Amino acid sequence: MRKVLLLCLLTAGLRGAAQPTAAPLTARLDKVSLTFALSPAGQPTYTVSYGQRAVITPSRLGLELAGTPGFDGQLQLIGSEVKDADETWQPVWGEVKSIRNHYQQLTVHLRQAQAPGRQLDIVFRVFADGVGFRYEVPRQKDLTYFTVQGEKTEFNLTGNHKAFWIPGDYDSNEYTYTTSKLSEVNSADITPIQEKSAPNRVQTPLMLKSDDGLYVNIHEAALVNYPALMLNVDTKTFGLTSQLVPSATGAAAYLQAPEHTPWRTVVVADNAPAVLASKLILNLNEPTTLTETSWIKPQKFVGVWWEMHVNKASWNYSDTGNLKLASTDWNALKPNGRHGANTANVKRYIDFAAKNGIEGVLVEGWNVGWEDWANNWKEEVFDFVTPYPDFNVAELQQYATGKGVKLIMHHETSGSVTNYERRQDRALTFMKEHGYDAVKTGYVGRIIPRGEHHDGQWMVNHFNRTAENMAQRQIMVDMHESVRPTGLHRTYPNWLASEAARGNEFNAWSTGNPPEHETILPFTRLMGGPMDYTPGIFQIKLEDWNPAQNKGRQVHTTLAKQLALYVTLYSPLQMAADLPEAYEKRPDAFQFIKDVAVDWDDTRILAAEPGDYITTARKAKGKEEWYVGAITDENARAQTLKLDFLTPGQRYEATIYADGKDASWDKNPMSYQIRKQKVDSKSTLKLQLAAGGGAAVSIKPVSR
Repeated sequence: MRKVLLLCLLTAGLRGAAQPTAAPLTARLDKVSLTFALSPAGQPTYTVSYGQRAVITPSRLGLELAGTPGFDGQLQLIGSEVKDADETWQPVWGEVKSIRNHYQQLTVHLRQAQAPGRQLDIVFRVFADGVGFRYEVPRQKDLTYFTVQGEKTEFNLTGNHKAFWIPGDYDSNEYTYTTSKLSEVNSADITPIQEKSAPNRVQTPLMLKSDDGLYVNIHEAALVNYPALMLNVDTKTFGLTSQLVPSATGAAAYLQAPEHTPWRTVVVADNAPAVLASKLILNLNEPTTLTETSWIKPQKFVGVWWEMHVNKASWNYSDTGNLKLASTDWNALKPNGRHGANTANVKRYIDFAAKNGIEGVLVEGWNVGWEDWANNWKEEVFDFVTPYPDFNVAELQQYATGKGVKLIMHHETSGSVTNYERRQDRALTFMKEHGYDAVKTGYVGRIIPRGEHHDGQWMVNHFNRTAENMAQRQIMVDMHESVRPTGLHRTYPNWLASEAARGNEFNAWSTGNPPEHETILPFTRLMGGPMDYTPGIFQIKLEDWNPAQNKGRQVHTTLAKQLALYVTLYSPLQMAADLPEAYEKRPDAFQFIKDVAVDWDDTRILAAEPGDYITTARKAKGKEEWYVGAITDENARAQTLKLDFLTPGQRYEATIYADGKDASWDKNPMSYQIRKQKVDSKSTLKLQLAAGGGAAVSIKPVSR
């Protein structure tokens, strides 16, 4: 039931009556308060407090426009309103069954002190766990089309906080996190993946912890028609200033009034679990306009994917010959004998999925063009509809349908987004004609149009337009190499997941992800939305797949931690990423992947500390089943969990998938043990987590 309470108060006089020396304006909810004021120079500023403690000290606000006086000079206050809102809404899918959206909103109306006297509104929303604010440019006579060159938005912090950060690369989020004091932020020695970052520029979400125990997360919500926000760190004053990803022309955004920016968000709490439980970013996004959503189905999937990463198969059909896309002579290519996306191999995955109750099978490398895509910055690489000679589209459609399994399409663009946009409608028609209801898109490499960035306005619009276009076709989408999420899965619930961070595959062909990586991601990347991390690797030592090419390579977790990631790293789209034969060797451990849900009625963060550990419990959608995931960094830990979240009076059986007594991520990662225990709401569970390890628990009701 929707319940909304609105209370509007006129707090600064009638609009049009300028207040150059107006008293500060405040909005608050519970412990969080925000104060707006004009500086003596007429610049808008704000502060944020949590109880008696300052979170953001006086920080500047403003929009810088190109070629015309912007809203970064002297402004006058001409009016304001306060509104209280309290509503409850139900997501199509998610971590909880219903979400409360409770805030106090302060809107301030500003006008340039000098001619032409254009107007700007700043809207603040104060929640019990933080604040969001955005700039709104109303329709007005003297401002229609305008170009944003930058923002004057600041986040001046109270001290030299501990920070969890990655470089402010405009084209990639796929870095390991650095943990340091703000005074030590410097990415000069970090090898760039795409765009060389300024040494003191970092990406959002930025996770911070103050010396006095406040947890602060800075990000943005509802990123629409605007570039992503980066932050420049002043390593001496600990202030953060906004840096918008530029377009090919150097400007940030081309807009037309009326228009507004994304919300800038500050989540604050005095304990780490409260940060992970926050729904502030999601609440700042618009509700979906879809009236029928039964076709959107959270699911697990397997696929032709990991075998390429471990050098057991290839994406490309041939190792020689790079034919142009217009060629009709693909059959003339000499097959290399290692092509993974062949009909027989895909049938093997379909059989495995059907046998184990897994809904989907992803197939990468099915379409022509993989011989000629990497690092060439080529306009036309893929057409998204032409299969290789050894991939029979019609036969596999019929075979999958007969097994009750859905194939998942793969569209790698190689960064040539203009090519994809020209061909997208035809590609989606091809999908629907052949029974595909979901697609994984990819944007590896430098973007075309040349000069645009993955995180700039042009690409942000592409990602959102693609989600909307696919929603109209009733297609679910998982985007890789995309801009990091900002809660838009509320608006586009068919946008099930994104990558937009350093995923599990980096363990296969690089220095890998350190054991702490997965304990940081929920506090950073996942604050904006679900991640397709591709967990579930059982063959931790990768030499067994290809000794020559995988020497010394391994996943930097234990096997039990891979199971726990299905709970701690939230996504409604979860891959069982390893090869079928890896699971067939360990069916007892694979049982957890078969059982664990992907959609939830309730979520409890039982324990958490960024960079150290996370323990999460979730209740399956529409079932009296709970699943627990506990993970740690490179340090072994013991945990005792109270099960007071269980229904009183109900008996359950807990199946604990734990690290073996001799397990560790580096020396003995595949050692695990499974035990069962009868429990109820008064019980406790003792978990022993190995170094780089974890534990996964399924809790199912039993009769007395």
